[in-house]
Amino acid sequence: MSIAVTIPCFRVRRHILDVIARIGPEVDAIYVIDDCCPEGSGSYVQEQCTDPRVHVRVHAENQGVGGAVMTGYRAAIADGHDIIVKIDGDGQMDPQLLPAFVAPIAAGEADYTKGNRFFHLEMIHRMPFIRLFGNAVLSFMSRLSTGYWGLFDPTNGYTAVHAKVASHLPMEKISKRYFFETDMLFRLNTLRAVVVDVPMDAFYGDEQSNLRISKILPEFLAKHIRNTLKRIFYNYYLRGMSVASLELPLGLTLMVFGTAFGATHWIESSMAKIPSSSGTVMLAALPILTGLHLLLAFVSNDIASQPQSPIHKLLHRRLPSNALPKEQH
Repeated sequence: MSIAVTIPCFRVRRHILDVIARIGPEVDAIYVIDDCCPEGSGSYVQEQCTDPRVHVRVHAENQGVGGAVMTGYRAAIADGHDIIVKIDGDGQMDPQLLPAFVAPIAAGEADYTKGNRFFHLEMIHRMPFIRLFGNAVLSFMSRLSTGYWGLFDPTNGYTAVHAKVASHLPMEKISKRYFFETDMLFRLNTLRAVVVDVPMDAFYGDEQSNLRISKILPEFLAKHIRNTLKRIFYNYYLRGMSVASLELPLGLTLMVFGTAFGATHWIESSMAKIPSSSGTVMLAALPILTGLHLLLAFVSNDIASQPQSPIHKLLHRRLPSNALPKEQH
């Protein structure tokens, strides 16, 4: 299968040539996407790199990592490649791991693979504490919004995707900034694509991260809530109905009713200084407990309904309408 690598570039001039040099011969094409880099990473690669596999694309305006990756996807799809791997240009991701990301897709076991830095627990101490804490919080939120309950490290950017699956993604709708990796998982779930974690070690050198946990957590929370509501509507009401489609609204209704009823009578009894009767307490507690049971049943059904069968064998490659023409290095 033909393999392409896309490398989004922004302030990575010091590392980009080394990253390209470490990409093995199993790769057929390398798309370097200069995302309006102030260091001129794209022109630097054109001047210094002699690898014939390299093709450079330059954005006139900064589009974020998501926009850069989508440009690479479109170019690789237009050129007819089968698997597209995304590697950052800052040297954090070891290109020698690329075969491990490609193998599950080539074997027909997955549509999309992503790195997981939490697999080897003894290696986690290498990760800065603030990133460790932030990733733990984001991992929990992403499971709700993406539906991939078994995945860890949702912000990991070392990924690979089958070109047929990538061609069916709504590229113009995918988040272009730091939410890109998680939004990709949400979009893949709407396609019912199979996603597999690939173990990898955490590595941090002298590069400086632009990611600020305190800044992105509120933004990510709002986007996770939005995607959770969208996913539930798409999967449980728009595309089909199941027992879980009834468990969720009924459980929420009972929880709200029990809480409101109990709070109202508690306030009234407190003001009157008269204890509530056991019947009143039970009438408030029973809907809450029943509603909680239904919500847990919904979550159980949601976990069990994760995609199991890869879809790339069933899809036809679709060329994006704004795919870029072939360009020589």
